[in-house]
Amino acid sequence: MLLDEATASIDYNSDTKLQQTIREEFSGSTVLTIAHRLRSIIDYDKILVMDAGEVKEYDHPYSLLLNKNSIFYSMCEDSGELESLLQLAKESFVKKLNSK
Repeated sequence: MLLDEATASIDYNSDTKLQQTIREEFSGSTVLTIAHRLRSIIDYDKILVMDAGEVKEYDHPYSLLLNKNSIFYSMCEDSGELESLLQLAKESFVKKLNSK
């Protein structure tokens, strides 16, 4: 499934519900999402950060956030939601580790 800012123009509560539905209904599928709302993708398996058409970073969101020099860290910091994004990414990372 490919989503190009599918929830960018809806309120945060609707976005949360839609993202949860996508996670449940497409749990066995590959989902590629172009997103500006970092909260929508913070629990994804991998994040690909691009700049000027070039791949700059690619890793699990939590791994990227552990590097304070990463572009993704800066994006999360600039969003004003760094602490909550870090916590959500960590919870997702631990959950994936425990499910293996």
